[in-house]
Amino acid sequence: MTTHTYEIDAAQQSLGRVASQIAALLRGKHFASYQPHLNPGVKVTVKNIEQIKFTGLKLSQKKYYHYSGYPGGLKGRKLSELWKKNPKQVFRHSVYRMLPVNRLRDKLIKNLIFS
Repeated sequence: MTTHTYEIDAAQQSLGRVASQIAALLRGKHFASYQPHLNPGVKVTVKNIEQIKFTGLKLSQKKYYHYSGYPGGLKGRKLSELWKKNPKQVFRHSVYRMLPVNRLRDKLIKNLIFS
């Protein structure tokens, strides 16, 4: 199996649009030999993540929630806080959630590289 490498410039593009394109590339849906149960071995390198644009009021209003499992354990953080702390983690999380929920998901997200 040959490894294909793609480089994507995320500058001045919407977070969701870039993330969905990368998720499709990681799955190998652009190949004629696409099979949903196989890892195509595609590596995607993303650059200029800090220059991604957010449409509307997402940066100030969108919240990400985390539940610990205990009563009163629901925590919410704004996208602006998370983006300021670690933009790569926010981007990886958005791509990760666009991949299918199966055992291949964790293997595919490892092929996402930041430069």
